[in-house]
Amino acid sequence: MKIEQIAFRGFNVTPKTNWCFLEVRTADGRTGLGECTLSNQEPLVQAEVARLEAMLRGADARDRNRIARALPHAPGGLVALTALSALDQALCDLAAQRNGEPLYRLLGGAFTDAVRLYANINRGANPRTPEGFAAAARRALAEGFGGVKLAPFEPMVWEDGRTPANRAAYAAGLARIAAVREAIGRDVDLMVDAHWRFSPGGAAQLIRDVADADLFWLECPVAEANHAEIARLRGLANARGMRLAGAESLSGLAAYRPLVEAGCYDVLMPDAKHAGGLEEIRRIAALAQTAGVEIAPHNPTGPVCHAHSVHLCATIPNFLVLEVQYGETEAFFDIVAGESLRFVEGTAPLPQAAGLGITLNPGAIPAWKRMDRPWLDPRLG
Repeated sequence: MKIEQIAFRGFNVTPKTNWCFLEVRTADGRTGLGECTLSNQEPLVQAEVARLEAMLRGADARDRNRIARALPHAPGGLVALTALSALDQALCDLAAQRNGEPLYRLLGGAFTDAVRLYANINRGANPRTPEGFAAAARRALAEGFGGVKLAPFEPMVWEDGRTPANRAAYAAGLARIAAVREAIGRDVDLMVDAHWRFSPGGAAQLIRDVADADLFWLECPVAEANHAEIARLRGLANARGMRLAGAESLSGLAAYRPLVEAGCYDVLMPDAKHAGGLEEIRRIAALAQTAGVEIAPHNPTGPVCHAHSVHLCATIPNFLVLEVQYGETEAFFDIVAGESLRFVEGTAPLPQAAGLGITLNPGAIPAWKRMDRPWLDPRLG
């Protein structure tokens, strides 16, 4: 299982979206696959993958604990940890292929035969009016999803001040939320992602203003390091019947421990692309379980992260629900070959082929391109 090559592969799948992947090829002819999508950081991730390739060519792919070890304090930050997380994914894929078993069995076996999903309709909503979001939500509902999520408050950023533009963006966000709730009724879970756009005081007002919408959770209302205020906001949200969720861009168990100890969130959202590897997320989940905290991995990007997340979630006892991009692009299904990733009544059946169950098959999809006008405000990402 000597590593012959570690390759970066990036593709442009919509005018707003690049997906990036990492392939590990071994001397015995196998290829392991991981995803390293990190919006607007493609050149840096590509350079980090090249550094890993130069360092690890000739290493034994079975030595996953040593060669894909996540050290959050090491130089490189989220870029390096995203590449390392993809490397861990690919090595797990290879290990399961070598064993002739699906990846979830390598992780100890599944608690369920299908993983419950919710539809992130944010990029599939067009136009981005209340009516456009409502229509996207109804499409997800028709396909059997029991929950939908939107991020309705762009371009608001609280540090810009209480300007007319920010007040208008806030009002527009509330209108989008109300339209989606009306479209899906009260039996479908509704999640709202605030993308860290609020101050603590503004987030408290938001919780009061959306109480009638009966949210399943409010996600990432304020900056992730503000533990005391997050814990306070959790209390406000819980008092109104909604969970508080977050922590999608952190890496390593050590980064999640203070959140658990401070009682910040009801739901933690580690991302297989960033958290430091599949086993690292299982450690995060185990710590969260001791505090009664649920796990709902962040997963709004490409099909490779999705496939890894499905295998992973099936093995986590305190797993709640898995995010999936909905309606952004059919490339989600077309860019890979192997077992079908099509959603089945709002669930993802567990793949049964050896390894991850899919391989890259990009066909005519073009290479990644620079995004001059990124989807997410660079101050937030």
